[in-house]
Amino acid sequence: MKFRAEIDIMPLKALLDPQGKAVTSSLKNLNLSEIENVRIGKHITLEIEAADKAIANSKVEEACKKILANQLMESFVFEIIEA
Repeated sequence: MKFRAEIDIMPLKALLDPQGKAVTSSLKNLNLSEIENVRIGKHITLEIEAADKAIANSKVEEACKKILANQLMESFVFEIIEA
């Protein structure tokens, strides 16, 4: 079966997000000061061939832990969808 994974990777809440801070500052300069605490991350979509959803889930989790997310600085969540 073919599955699609939608993965969101974000900086850990305890860590400074320099990109988010820069965007927050720029928004204030654009008269959009109502928008605060911007955090910028990554969104990754991938397809995986697996026998079932549980196997697809474990493979995507392994990919996130080994290469897609730096667990010292980032957290990840994902959703598996049958394609």
